[in-house]
Amino acid sequence: MTATTVAGPALLYSRTKVASADQAVFVVKLAVLAVLTAAGVVLALRPEPLMVAVGVVVLAAMYTHAVELQHQCLHHSAFRRAWPHRLIGVPLGIPLLVVYSHYRLRHLQHHRYLGTPQDTEFFGFDTRGPLTVGHLLRGLIDYPRLGSVLADVVRAATGRWAYQFGPVSPAMRRRIVTEHVILGVVVLGALGVALAGYWRYPLVLWVLPLIVAVPMHFLVELPEHVLCDTESTDVLRNTRSIRGSRLSTWFTNGNNLHIEHHAAMSVPINRLPERHDETRAYAVHVERTYADFYRTLWTALRQPGQDRPGQDGPK
Repeated sequence: MTATTVAGPALLYSRTKVASADQAVFVVKLAVLAVLTAAGVVLALRPEPLMVAVGVVVLAAMYTHAVELQHQCLHHSAFRRAWPHRLIGVPLGIPLLVVYSHYRLRHLQHHRYLGTPQDTEFFGFDTRGPLTVGHLLRGLIDYPRLGSVLADVVRAATGRWAYQFGPVSPAMRRRIVTEHVILGVVVLGALGVALAGYWRYPLVLWVLPLIVAVPMHFLVELPEHVLCDTESTDVLRNTRSIRGSRLSTWFTNGNNLHIEHHAAMSVPINRLPERHDETRAYAVHVERTYADFYRTLWTALRQPGQDRPGQDGPK
């Protein structure tokens, strides 16, 4: 991480505790998620095929948004006390088959080791690999991850689950195993509903939205580090921020301001926009919109031999 100086981005790296107002903002986000998810359920259960399709897309979007809210819980930056983060974080990840404590362990290691070979980002797309259409498509339709999670559920239920990326404390292992088992119980419950003759409910409320949510979530996560200097440990060079709109900032739960997040990962997400001016002044990879980023990505795919954009130095 770049050291702060008097003339440097002091606010960008400053830490801030969760205040009552920050907690209230997160609770409102949870309420909005609940309302929109309920609307998706109502639409998905309508008899008209068009309404079903709209409901499935709405649910997919909410399952994606829920993982972004879960991400804030990972960092204990949503609530003033520690214990609600796991209580809320576990169910937020279930629709997209994301086990909270497992995600938290690997994601915090990602923050610690970003820019090194020990980086352990939770989701499978490796931005350090070759940037090709095939590589991107494999990340876009990463349905094998779902099978890997279900395999881990079986291992957890049979006492064979083990962490692959270093030592883990017994307490953390117990949490991860317990949460895998919880996910397994939910999956078996959905399977039971289907076998009882009510197959339409798990199909339109979970399976189809999950199929849509996998590529949707990939498109949200992709801009974070791709086309950045992945061999640097300087967050001003190895991470990207996108100013975005109010809608994209809400939907990604501030994931668009990723430099700001990596610079001070425990800061409540709703406080990140106030740091964006410093990011624009000092960071290398800053985009105005998601459309700008995807245009840059398309250009890089068409010109694989060219240098990656923005690596000539800070603005």
